[in-house]
Amino acid sequence: MGVKGDRCRFRNEDLVLKVTTDIDPTIWDESKYEPFIDELCGMREYQKDAIRISLRYLLGQKYTSLRELAKENFDINPELKERYGSWAGMERHLQLPDRLSCSIDQATGTGKSYVLYGLASILLAEGAVDRVLVLCPSTTIEAGLLIKFRELAADSNLLDLLPTDARVKIPKIVNASETIVDGSICVENYHAILKNVKSSISDSLRGKGKRVAVLNDEAHHIANESSSKAKKWKEFLLNPEYGFRIIVGVSGTCYVGDEFFADVVSRYSLRQAIEQRFVKKVEYVAEMPETLNPEEKWQLVYNRHQDLKKKLKKRGIRPFTIVVTKGIADCKRVTDELQDFLVDWEKITAEQARDKVLAVTSAKEHQPNVAKLKLADSPASKLEWIVSVSMLSEGWDVKNVFQIVPHEERAFNSKLLIAQVLGRGLRWPEGWQGEDPVVTVFNHDAWSGRIKHLVNEILEIERRVTSTVNPVSPYNFELYHLNYDRLEDTSEYTKKGEYRLLEQGYVDLPTQVEVEDVTVEYERAVTGEHTKFRTEIQHKTWSVEEVAEAMFNRLKWIDEESREAEDPKDRTNYAKKFPLQKCEQIVRKSLILAKNTSGCIMDGNRQKFLQALGTLRRKRTKRVIYKLSAKALDALNTSQRQAESCSAAELRRGSKTVFYGPGCEATLQDEQKEFFREVVDPDGEFAGARVPVVRSSDYRVPACLTIADGGPERKFIRELCSRDNAKELDAWLKNTPVGFYFIEYAWKKGEHPKRGTFSPDFFLKQGAHIFVIEIKGDEEIKDPSSENLKKHEYASAHFERLNSWLEKEKIIARYQFNMLTPQDYGKFFTKLRSRELIGFRSELDVVLAKSAKATSQADM
Repeated sequence: MGVKGDRCRFRNEDLVLKVTTDIDPTIWDESKYEPFIDELCGMREYQKDAIRISLRYLLGQKYTSLRELAKENFDINPELKERYGSWAGMERHLQLPDRLSCSIDQATGTGKSYVLYGLASILLAEGAVDRVLVLCPSTTIEAGLLIKFRELAADSNLLDLLPTDARVKIPKIVNASETIVDGSICVENYHAILKNVKSSISDSLRGKGKRVAVLNDEAHHIANESSSKAKKWKEFLLNPEYGFRIIVGVSGTCYVGDEFFADVVSRYSLRQAIEQRFVKKVEYVAEMPETLNPEEKWQLVYNRHQDLKKKLKKRGIRPFTIVVTKGIADCKRVTDELQDFLVDWEKITAEQARDKVLAVTSAKEHQPNVAKLKLADSPASKLEWIVSVSMLSEGWDVKNVFQIVPHEERAFNSKLLIAQVLGRGLRWPEGWQGEDPVVTVFNHDAWSGRIKHLVNEILEIERRVTSTVNPVSPYNFELYHLNYDRLEDTSEYTKKGEYRLLEQGYVDLPTQVEVEDVTVEYERAVTGEHTKFRTEIQHKTWSVEEVAEAMFNRLKWIDEESREAEDPKDRTNYAKKFPLQKCEQIVRKSLILAKNTSGCIMDGNRQKFLQALGTLRRKRTKRVIYKLSAKALDALNTSQRQAESCSAAELRRGSKTVFYGPGCEATLQDEQKEFFREVVDPDGEFAGARVPVVRSSDYRVPACLTIADGGPERKFIRELCSRDNAKELDAWLKNTPVGFYFIEYAWKKGEHPKRGTFSPDFFLKQGAHIFVIEIKGDEEIKDPSSENLKKHEYASAHFERLNSWLEKEKIIARYQFNMLTPQDYGKFFTKLRSRELIGFRSELDVVLAKSAKATSQADM
């Protein structure tokens, strides 16, 4: 158990119910079934353990119900007491407390069917029951279990190892279309238990439940499904007309949402299965480039898929990528989107794209696709991509899945869903030799912590680690600031008539890179090992003529709209003032000023031109301005920066990340060294929250360590510490949130003027230039806040003023301020490496400058 403020965390294995081993052998002697269990399970010891433990519970006569087993464990297990608070609290979490019921938690892909068959066969052989009913959630699983059980029932080696006095040696394997007689194992999907469905279950089992064992495959459906039909599954188990006593559930996802089942007696986790090489290794996205364009996202997924195809070709394997969506409508939409992408990207026909992509849902139109899944691995199949919803959550046994793409967060927002998604790609391909196969989960990097928490639930103890600046570090450098007097000015303005459109003759554009090198960083589940996949994104571009024509058409539309205005002053003639030729001139001039020599315009910059023709009339407004008058130039050194710290809780939940170079531990206070060793341990609890920089020459920071706040900062610092970028920097420093280098600004909150200060995030020194960077999320580009608009305005003005002072004082240092989002990191560091950062404008810089200018013009 771990404490997190007022919250605790528990290891699932600490919540497993222990079944006593003190069983009278005259009542239940498991040793006589050992040869049978050994032959059935082979080297899979975890299957044997699950069978042994379950049978001791069911047949040892130490317990008459789940309630007795749970109460025994609650009384002796402090973890259960902490988890549930009281016996009544735990009792409420038991699904079937009055039955001799339990659950077996066994990772997907590790052979749950062998455990089910072993339990069913031994219960029949021992004479503990006369019949066994195996329920599952779908016809797909039913068909697979029937095939497997019939194979095992016909295996003479298994039959010969059952005790000579076995009541049933060869069980009859049937489904509910046949009468369930004594000695039968009936495999059926749970729809057969519904009253309006014709089956033999009611006639064969009613009133005989005490001599029937019910085994539930994928038992999480009983606890999680909300549909009325699924609720009938649990009602059936509790129906007094049957009177079932022995009920066992088996699942690889023993969760109700995020909560672990309260009745698990045996557990074999995904982590254990990966470590013991029974399933593929799992890697998931730890960090990825930001892209808001769906086509660019598909490029990343596609490039990874192609990379896997290339690597697996020599093995004769055609890998599959599965895209998981939340619902049927989403599945249809994503299937169309993917097919359109393949048509465009691979230059193939729509029919060829349809051969490569298969949608699988419960919709009637997709029913033929379910049959096609069985042929997916055949050489004649051209299938490479599968888009699915919950129908593929269990029972699909194709082993060549090497990439899984949760398309949206709703398909990935609980431990249950994550485990189901991972389960689709865990099975090893047939005949695989050599290095362990790996399945890649192409998740959003914000979800990586959820996968890690599922695989490796850990104890968390809150302690702190502190970042301090070494005053004698060679990476300290001088900074300059200005001291100000402040004056307040409030004015009212009214806008009437035509907007002064494009009077400067160009549109301010951010720097663009048409083919961008990007890196997707993956983390291996269990080991925490990081790998990088380097690829590129080709951004969509438009010609000068296409953009100019779009602008001209927009202006004509605005003029047409204004024809109905009552006031003649509000009728516009923009198209006359800006004919097509002039629009082309504006576009070309904008490209020249943006240092764009290709003549191609990326989609984002195309939108900038059209947005420049946006809202053209403004109403009366009030503007509050705090005028700052610089009165003195102040010098300070990075060695003066205050200390800052972060806690274990912040590191664990991913809100903070620690970057550090060689020799960091020696600079820390003695009381923090022990915790720091835990943080930097590559196999420890905080492995995902620390980033070691191996070479001191790549960590050009005077601070002993740097604390990143959130994902955007973490990605930025990774880039700063990469060798190609680090060698082009003299030094850099992350600012503290308050107290070191801050800038005053003013904004209006509602109707009230406000003043405040903000501290830019980073100072980068490259020669005589100091690049001052404020990091924001990509959402600010689409919808910038009024507060960030003013931060940008005041900071830009401050550094312009500062540069003027420095020039007057004959100091060679010069400053440049940028607000940067992850969307522009690739462009930013491309320019940094080529030492062309002077004059760089980010997407957010342009958006904020344009908003400030529009507000200023509208207020005139």
